[in-house]
Amino acid sequence: MKLSEELTWRGFVNQTTYKDLADLDSSPLTFYWGVDPSADSMTIGHLAAAMMVKHFIAHGHKAILLVGGATGLIGDPDGKKQERDLKAIEEIAKNIDGISKQYQQIFAGEDFEIVNNNDWFASIGYMEFLRDIGKHMSMTQLLDREFVKKRIGENGTGISYAEFSYSLIQGYDFLHLYRKKGATLQVCGADQWGNSLAGVEMIRKLEGKTAHVFSFPLVINKTTGVKFGKSEEGAVWLDANKTSVYKFYQFWLNVDDESAADYLKLFTNIQPDEFDNLMGEFKVALAARAAQKYLAYEVTKLVHGEERAQSAQKVTAVLFGEQTVSSLSPGDLELLAHEIPVVSPGLASDCLVQSGTASSKNEARRLIESGAVQVNGQKLSEDAQVDATSLLKKGKNSFILVK
Repeated sequence: MKLSEELTWRGFVNQTTYKDLADLDSSPLTFYWGVDPSADSMTIGHLAAAMMVKHFIAHGHKAILLVGGATGLIGDPDGKKQERDLKAIEEIAKNIDGISKQYQQIFAGEDFEIVNNNDWFASIGYMEFLRDIGKHMSMTQLLDREFVKKRIGENGTGISYAEFSYSLIQGYDFLHLYRKKGATLQVCGADQWGNSLAGVEMIRKLEGKTAHVFSFPLVINKTTGVKFGKSEEGAVWLDANKTSVYKFYQFWLNVDDESAADYLKLFTNIQPDEFDNLMGEFKVALAARAAQKYLAYEVTKLVHGEERAQSAQKVTAVLFGEQTVSSLSPGDLELLAHEIPVVSPGLASDCLVQSGTASSKNEARRLIESGAVQVNGQKLSEDAQVDATSLLKKGKNSFILVK
């Protein structure tokens, strides 16, 4: 497929300044995509954008990946009724480092360049910026932005000059990258459309040239109707210290059937023929969750590497009774140990109490005698010794690793 066809097929097309999307299929161009360091990790919401960027790269375009060290000092304004809390300089530096490392992981082997917009903003004087940039930007256009209307309208709490100026700062990023790197396109989420147009306007007014914006739709959970990217525990992060590899894998494994097809196109590099075959298999046997299994493995492999994706896959198979715990490697066991209680070998009743699964030895013995406890898939009928590298299970979903 050509890039315009692929973006359309995968569901990445929202708004664009291009009159004809086929313009993306012509000669290679330089484009940029940016993330503000509001945290030391991106989420799976960012991952959808990153996947789109990978398709641009695969079709021959040069990517600039921006981390907003300067814009992060202010905070991206939105339709909320309050100002964002300013982050400490040290925290922003830590966040920049975390996001840069994730860029390097996700785009490993690709042609890209990482830049930090604080590298050019740190040397710009306030009066210089007002004279060279602010003088050319219309207040009317800025006041017409949706987030500004919400903040200064009825029941709004107002907006600071700093957050009001955010779109000017983001616009200058585009102007700077146009001048220094030859960037003629910014790709962004639908919620950044207005901010991104500021850069197009600056390039038109100050350089007399045409630049473009391509925005992708925000991913919406079809079941809940809310922005995609959260689990019951909160945001789903790309950093394993925030969302463990196992939980990350489980999130994808548990996506609803209705949305699975959309997520396959957005979050994996699956090709149309393979997609059609997989969806045919999926629809014949929904309970087998073929689409979710493919999705979980491929996305986990991209973010955390093949070895950890295989471990998450094997650990899941063990917990679902498809494999025995003895099939797990030391690395697999370590991953499992982060997710369930770990106890030392001993009597089953002691293991249940030690893990907190039973409140007393008497309760543990009653559970065992009622047939509610299994060891490595076998029901216990009486209290017995449990050896190392065993998996205890109480009921349907309570697990204990004996290690």
